[in-house]
Amino acid sequence: MRGVRWVDERLVLDLEVAEPAVTPGAVVVEVAAASICGTDLHFMRTQRQHVVIGHEFAGWVDGVPCAIEPTVFCGACAQCLGGHTNRCVGDGHTNIGIYRDGGLADRVAVPAYAPVELPDGLDVRDASLVEPTSVSWHGTRRAAIEPGERVAVVGGGSIGLLAVACVRHLGHEVALAARHPHQRAAGERIGASVSPVGEYDVIIETAGTESGLVRSAELVRPGGRVVLLGNFQPSAPVPGVPTLVKEITWIGSAGRGRHDGGVREFAESAAVLAANPEIARAVITHRFPLADAAEAFRVADDRASGAIKVVLEP
Repeated sequence: MRGVRWVDERLVLDLEVAEPAVTPGAVVVEVAAASICGTDLHFMRTQRQHVVIGHEFAGWVDGVPCAIEPTVFCGACAQCLGGHTNRCVGDGHTNIGIYRDGGLADRVAVPAYAPVELPDGLDVRDASLVEPTSVSWHGTRRAAIEPGERVAVVGGGSIGLLAVACVRHLGHEVALAARHPHQRAAGERIGASVSPVGEYDVIIETAGTESGLVRSAELVRPGGRVVLLGNFQPSAPVPGVPTLVKEITWIGSAGRGRHDGGVREFAESAAVLAANPEIARAVITHRFPLADAAEAFRVADDRASGAIKVVLEP
């Protein structure tokens, strides 16, 4: 079986990955599509993993098209019982495709609770977007946007564009501050206005950069709130004076969970994509066969290439 992993400090398509073991409580996914995340690119430079990578993926489970929620959680700790499976503090909490074998492979074993059946209107080849959409959906819900509030997204990568899609799905207007022309064009395709003007009640920061935080602090109104979706390493250098003077509320957000008695944000995110096929058409810019994984990673790492989301298909 084939799988993409790091071998001797090189990203390679390993042709001798072991077939996934079917243990009690697990199912096997025949992978249809897996996409490259900014986290994969970060680990590529800083913390190369020896497992099969890929935490954004979809495929067939017993012939049924599904997207795969990659969070592994205990289900018994106080956080899990409260629906916050992304905050699990119990034994075994981990992430598929980061710390255990993931979806950049022909097949992968996952917990039986991980697959979510795709709704009508969402092609399995586009469904690797469900995972990053769920990150943006969770952050958008954390923002608790009220009718009539002004909303802006800072950062035009896939998480930023999917945040735009989530805000629009909830019926709110949204502006997008993006660096590259192709990102701004994609944002317009899914309903964003470009070049934010004035002050905003809610900012969703997705760039994960110091300049993104500075821009967020500039745009947010006094007493407003900023949701942090960017992946800050090693820390988020929050602008001190604007935070104090404006009394900005900074809201952390990571992953996805459940709410209202068990409603899965992951399933809601699949519904967001199914409701508007233009989202996938705007966000997925490149597709490669699995055999071209090294080139796919090169393109994904080059913003000047026009890449937003790069998908690999076995």
